[in-house]
Amino acid sequence: MDTLLDAGSLSKLKWRCRRGLLENDLFIERFFARYEQGLTVRQAAGLEALMELADNDLLDLLLARREPEGELARADVLEVLAQLRQRP
Repeated sequence: MDTLLDAGSLSKLKWRCRRGLLENDLFIERFFARYEQGLTVRQAAGLEALMELADNDLLDLLLARREPEGELARADVLEVLAQLRQRP
């Protein structure tokens, strides 16, 4: 079983996930509303990797206009991306 993210790390992650595009923020807010209580350290690492992207590149992934490539095509990123893409 993966280690759950502690409250302090969760707070920092949520701050780090603030974006410049409203569209990205909506995906991220929905993700945290659904998953923050059970968010693991591994999932947080995947989300951090996605947050390194420029806003438009992230939006392309969230809208499934493209798929992760290279270093982003790893299990933790793919899992979090699938969660972010889930419809309401």
